[in-house]
Amino acid sequence: MPHIVVPQLGESVVEARVARWLKKEGDRVETGEPVVELETEKIDLEVGADQTGVISSIKHREGDDVKVGEVLAVIDAAGAPAPAPEPKAPPAPEAGAGGRVTKQDVQSAIAPTGENRIAPAAERGVAPTREQRIAPSADRREDRVRMSKRRQTIARRLVEAQRTAAMLTTFNEVDMSAIVGLRERHKEAFKKEHGVGLGIASFFVKASIAALQAFPQLNAEIQGDEIVYKRYYDIGIAVGAEGGLVVPVLRDADRMSFAGIELGIRDFAARAADGSLTLEDLTGGTFTITNGGVFGSLLSTPILNPPQVGILGLHKIQDRVVPAGGQPAIRPMMYVALTYDHRLVDGREAVQFLAAIEELVEDPASLLLVS
Repeated sequence: MPHIVVPQLGESVVEARVARWLKKEGDRVETGEPVVELETEKIDLEVGADQTGVISSIKHREGDDVKVGEVLAVIDAAGAPAPAPEPKAPPAPEAGAGGRVTKQDVQSAIAPTGENRIAPAAERGVAPTREQRIAPSADRREDRVRMSKRRQTIARRLVEAQRTAAMLTTFNEVDMSAIVGLRERHKEAFKKEHGVGLGIASFFVKASIAALQAFPQLNAEIQGDEIVYKRYYDIGIAVGAEGGLVVPVLRDADRMSFAGIELGIRDFAARAADGSLTLEDLTGGTFTITNGGVFGSLLSTPILNPPQVGILGLHKIQDRVVPAGGQPAIRPMMYVALTYDHRLVDGREAVQFLAAIEELVEDPASLLLVS
């Protein structure tokens, strides 16, 4: 009989979890019809039937962990749907006096055991004693929820990054006046021409690529006792999703226009929200940018996304008083953070990299010269 099996799940992903059965034993399915949802460490995906038939046997329950190639269900191509059992009518409530349910019946059914229950002091308007104040509440419920595959992977990778990399973070602040003014002047024309707003992310993607070209150690990775320098620029953009942070990748971002970058990021955000990101979207990446400012973060220390050795953290733009021409001035400022792997990147290079980002962003016209 035909089997529904766990498909190939992408690079380095060998296990999934049965999240939800869309069909049950005895149900008829058509070729290609979704039968079960699987949850992986990166994405959720539906697995469909390879041919028309009836599901004769389900081999794994919801919540089971399964490996690539394992049988999820068996399809009987010649079978017929099993008859559904007749639903049983719920028992009628016992009647009270006069053959009907009374208010007293309902109160008796829901009241705690013991007819002469004494109301708590708070209900009687009496101040609780000291013993009652320090005693734990009777309602101290705890909910125990199994971690999703994605959350497990996030936890594992964060601990792995802390354990295997020599992580340090350096900070700087950027005057966003030029970008704020440029966006204000051109936002309407940009959106009219390209169908997407001009955000700040594209400026930082462009600036990061220029800085990576100047400091190639931050676009590299360590493999054993070798350093692999990447001569391409696949920039990961951290996106918040319901199941946790995901990092889809802008491939060959150095060849993309401002509009292309903005459209790519908007597409990632939409597909992260509806769960349609693919494994290909999330695979690889040579450098990552994460923007905690969209959640109101003023300052943070981002954690590396292994095996990458650099991640740039953006934050909330906030008006601050800064010196300008020997006088105090109010400017829209942003703290930026670079976390780097000190095994490969020296402190001097990290500081210079971040200074290059600052210089490019404060003079956005220079980004037009980035190849």
